[in-house]
Amino acid sequence: MLQLKKPLAFIDLETTGINLGIDRIVEIAIVKIMADGTKNVKRKLVNPEMPIPKAASDVHGITDEIVKDAPTFKQVAPELKQMLDGCDLAGFNSNRFDIPLLMEEFLRVAIDFDMKNRKLVDVQNIYHKLEPRTLSAAYKFYCNKNLDGAHSAEVDATATYDILQAQTEKYKELGNTVESILKYIGDDQVVDFARRFVMENGVEVFNFGKHKGRPVAEVLKAEPQYYDWMMKGDFPQHTKQKLTEIFTRTMLLKKN
Repeated sequence: MLQLKKPLAFIDLETTGINLGIDRIVEIAIVKIMADGTKNVKRKLVNPEMPIPKAASDVHGITDEIVKDAPTFKQVAPELKQMLDGCDLAGFNSNRFDIPLLMEEFLRVAIDFDMKNRKLVDVQNIYHKLEPRTLSAAYKFYCNKNLDGAHSAEVDATATYDILQAQTEKYKELGNTVESILKYIGDDQVVDFARRFVMENGVEVFNFGKHKGRPVAEVLKAEPQYYDWMMKGDFPQHTKQKLTEIFTRTMLLKKN
């Protein structure tokens, strides 16, 4: 049984696509596990305010018609933020998709969703480290059940929680706390969720382009115009937010 010091919220999104910069949520489910093991579930259909491509609808079954009268993300954001306040976050491939895209949605509607002091448990990382590879296959492998209703956000989020429970029972080396699990699989040092920047020896460095491998602050100090280029570019809002934090810090140090 998982031993939790604070609530752990399993998140699953269904979306218009996989581009963090432009795609939108059409369904979100949160399965919130309290420290005493009780479970709270919230599921919302969301009007993405853009057409849902047929390729996306073919995966999750959600069409423009289904969400035409659903609330927008701006309308549901305060309720979602309230449910997630004080929680560590978990999911399946969540560190690279669900959480980054959710952050983008919060930033678009100017809601400060603070990621500080949150632990991120990506159940897929355990699976990839210890077994082979999709949510349905993981559910079959660990829970010995078929995943009926895959690509329903609530079904997927609940299945992810079940898988993590089963993983902690199967792999004793994981332990059964968020801290012990992250110690085993590694705790992502996230700068921006699109991973345009990464941490190396405690310093943010570029992870793309001509400056790849160079400290961000060093580049911004030498080429302030690079900041303007990125801010005008098609980068995710979270990337721009982190770039601005580094730029502001760098300019203050430069003045001093």
